[in-house]
Amino acid sequence: MSKLVISKTEDFIYGKSPKPVTSKRGLAVGGGQVFPEVNFTLPTMSITEATWKQVREHYTEMISGVITRSIELECENLLIEFETLPDMTIVPKWGLEICQLLSDHLVAAHQKYGQKNALRFTPNDIREFSRPPIMRSGKYWDAMLEVFAKAGSFGADFLSIESTGGKEFHDEALVNADLPAVVFALGVLGCRDMEFLWKQMVADCKKTGVIPAGDSACGFGNTAMVLADKHMIPKVFAAVVRAATIPRALVAVEQGAVGPYKDCAYEGIYLKAIAGIPIALEGKSAACAHLSPIGNIAMAVCDCWSNESVQNVQLLSGKAPVVSVEQLIYDCRLMNVASASSPADALKLRDWLVESDASIDPQAWILRPDVAIRICEKVMDATGNYARTRVATIAAVEELQKAHSEKKLKLTERESDWLEKLEVMLEDIPESEEAMIAQMRPQVDAEKCLLSEYGV
Repeated sequence: MSKLVISKTEDFIYGKSPKPVTSKRGLAVGGGQVFPEVNFTLPTMSITEATWKQVREHYTEMISGVITRSIELECENLLIEFETLPDMTIVPKWGLEICQLLSDHLVAAHQKYGQKNALRFTPNDIREFSRPPIMRSGKYWDAMLEVFAKAGSFGADFLSIESTGGKEFHDEALVNADLPAVVFALGVLGCRDMEFLWKQMVADCKKTGVIPAGDSACGFGNTAMVLADKHMIPKVFAAVVRAATIPRALVAVEQGAVGPYKDCAYEGIYLKAIAGIPIALEGKSAACAHLSPIGNIAMAVCDCWSNESVQNVQLLSGKAPVVSVEQLIYDCRLMNVASASSPADALKLRDWLVESDASIDPQAWILRPDVAIRICEKVMDATGNYARTRVATIAAVEELQKAHSEKKLKLTERESDWLEKLEVMLEDIPESEEAMIAQMRPQVDAEKCLLSEYGV
């Protein structure tokens, strides 16, 4: 993989991927239509043997309500994501039982209504429950292995995860706005862990007929976005962190992930350009889960449109998951009507979605289709995960500098000053992985991060 699958902006649009993926019930992701991906979770409650009956009742109510409303609104394509709560991966039988419950309802809806649907199963990465995290062995890894191996037997169509390799070092790098440390965490630790983890996940998927979908740098890029929203770190820094997650994400694809990449993985935009795989994304209709400065631009090239996650709580109109599926369906209808009208109309809507956000926040600017393609071209000219991470970081800073100097991107004085600081920080990022490891090794606290767990 050296050249981009999508290299022209006119080919970079929602609903269409060069390498669509079709589930066993006919859900064609990236095949021309955008459709909703609905994620729901429990209200605040404990998960124990004593409360398990109520847990099942909540999930039954949520999946029944979402399917019913989707049928009422004539939604012919539906993707459900089940993200396990930590207890449901620590105790694999719990997560697998809910997976089967949701799958049974989707199969029934397909048989009764002809709805094309699928279930994305996303177990937690619970390895960080060990302190310091134990990444390649131990009881938490064993529990994850059991879930991976049995996912297909319990009804999963797609397998995903939000992996956390390198997060224990990255968290401190974020708080300190330390760009070289971010590059080390993502380009060295994160990429090595992704290779280890996704090799296992893809092998298990092949054994059970599950489609290996994708990961998410939520614990990295989205954490940066939330911190920036709270004015704890600069927005330009969070934008550069987002670009630095690209090579880490690409490792999953190189190991065999085919999409749809995770909804909270905004780095999926770059993966779609590089590899042509379909992606899920979230934005304004995920405000139930988190706020963001990229509510419209995230729709521009999505193949599934997600609410991220919502608790099963009562709103004035109905339960929150039902409200979410309605919002997503109407968003998707608009995109699909524009696509059906003409290619020109589809691109016009895409461009409106882009322009409504891009100039206001640097985190939106680097998601512009044209900017994403330019960054990806530079990333793919580099060889090796670390080199690609370094190049992605440099390219993001350059794109922000250019947009600001041309007065296309609005930055406060503080943000402008930080952009200059980032340029200086780039000088402290070594060209070789070996030099980076030697530079960072003295900074790694062995009580928080074990380099041996990453083969370093």
